[in-house]
Amino acid sequence: MTIYNLTLAELRTRLDSRELSAVEVTTAYLDRIAATNHEINSFITTCNETAMAEALAADQALAAGDIAPLTGLPIAVKDIFNTTGLPTTCASNILKNYIAPYDATAIARIKAQRAVIVGKLNMDEFAMGSSNENSAFGAVRNPWNFKHVPGGSSGGSAACIAARQAAAALGTDTGGSIRQPASHCGVVGLKPTYGRVSRYGVVAYASSLDQVGPLTRDVRDCALMLQAIAGYDPADSTSVDTPTPDYQASLTGDLKGLRIGLPQEYFIEGLDSDVRKAVAQATATYRELGAEIIEVTLPHTAYAVACYYLIATAEASSNLARYDGVRYGLRAGNAENLIDMYMQSRAAGFGTEVKRRIMLGTYALSSGYYDAYYLKAQKVRTLIRQDFLNAFEKVDTLLAPVAPTPAFALGEKVNDPMQMYLSDIYTIPANLAGTCAMSLPCGFSTEGLPIGLQLIGKPFDEVTMLRTAYAFEQATEWHKRKPEF
Repeated sequence: MTIYNLTLAELRTRLDSRELSAVEVTTAYLDRIAATNHEINSFITTCNETAMAEALAADQALAAGDIAPLTGLPIAVKDIFNTTGLPTTCASNILKNYIAPYDATAIARIKAQRAVIVGKLNMDEFAMGSSNENSAFGAVRNPWNFKHVPGGSSGGSAACIAARQAAAALGTDTGGSIRQPASHCGVVGLKPTYGRVSRYGVVAYASSLDQVGPLTRDVRDCALMLQAIAGYDPADSTSVDTPTPDYQASLTGDLKGLRIGLPQEYFIEGLDSDVRKAVAQATATYRELGAEIIEVTLPHTAYAVACYYLIATAEASSNLARYDGVRYGLRAGNAENLIDMYMQSRAAGFGTEVKRRIMLGTYALSSGYYDAYYLKAQKVRTLIRQDFLNAFEKVDTLLAPVAPTPAFALGEKVNDPMQMYLSDIYTIPANLAGTCAMSLPCGFSTEGLPIGLQLIGKPFDEVTMLRTAYAFEQATEWHKRKPEF
């Protein structure tokens, strides 16, 4: 089998038996990136020299018997993670020449296992977008159909896994930015519970919503990656000091006694017929596997998108105030005074969508409007979280669509922000509630585009969610299909 078609688990077996070396594996992936990235545009930076040096070090560790789960495995990371000595651009002109002076905690943890970082991945600028068209480095294209979007904001992360350009990837999910592109590209993507994985060193978009997670080809690989990055971090004040379970041990395939909830509000008018059919078939599969299917209600779901776009933009307005041309990032060279430098630097550095969200957030926080918008949104957020907690008293996990449609065409929604925002209608609630959720392949549209199934778990119960996902994956073949190009 071609090296780049092997999963993390399969590569681990071959590296441990010395059937393959880390240098051979890394070379195969770097060659794959070089051969395909002109079509996909998933990478902003490819780390050829550092990757080969890391692969050589991994081979030395393997020879000495110093083996960790990720040793020698090629991983790509969204260009939102600070990575020592490498550009960290957030796909923005304002950070185009920024070189990170330190590692994000998630990066430090995979480096500690001697993983090989093959590159930094394209994304929507500052993680603001649902299509990966809002990038200063150009749009990412869906490997299944180059005329369609890969989803966003972690579009580069999902596309590179589908295109076999890396064995696994790291992304971030603020309103669905791991799960939605995972669905559109036919891969597995997991958003952990808020506080499960450190956000330290991840460039902030909306600090109460951002979460770090893996994108992989199957559920076992996803569990392996989550194991590596999860855990308490004193450098992140929102990190929760709770034990990290053995996620691999949860992959039993046994669903006896499991209760799966179907939220009525997620199966409404506007849901694409292909998506509805695929999710219905997945539900039937779970019944056959012995799970009990129970209808539940999440009554405040209708307010989630409006609530999200007040809280997220308000936090973005605050977080992005640091890009002022003074300490780092782009600085206007012909400014007449300090205020003019601020204005020129930010006007030239930020893209249209980022400016739109900064303005929305600044308005929501402004004097006279704070109580009417931001404070009210926080109250609604509490109601949405309570909906989930109430539902989880009756069921162990929830089953729903990831997105209302399969991947849409490039340019189709770029001039209609409201339609673009509605692409995340099924993923946003889990971020507002702070609970864990994931996407896994469950079918294809009549046009041959992947469709994802969303599982939403109880807070800090990624174990049950992964067990539920693994059982479905073992009973189906969707995760084994790959784009041919």
